[in-house]
Amino acid sequence: MNELLNPLVAMAIWALACMALAPLPIKYQIVPGLSLLAMLPVLLIWTGMTYGVWPVLIGLAAAASLFRKPLIALWRYLGRRLKGQDGKTK
Repeated sequence: MNELLNPLVAMAIWALACMALAPLPIKYQIVPGLSLLAMLPVLLIWTGMTYGVWPVLIGLAAAASLFRKPLIALWRYLGRRLKGQDGKTK
């Protein structure tokens, strides 16, 4: 039973949940995707406390790969906001 309390097992389940969510239509991805994204820092901190920085960096790279389009959209939105544009139109 102790093997199931491993942060790497939790990260693997998290990744499988993300992959299961991907083929769904976008309107069904938003709420579960946000909950998975909110769960990520907890999993990364737990992994870092147990195994160190390298597994955390690998987890961050995997998360950035899975959430690259929303992260790019967020980056562009924040860039427009910082430049003084309204962020809704180009």
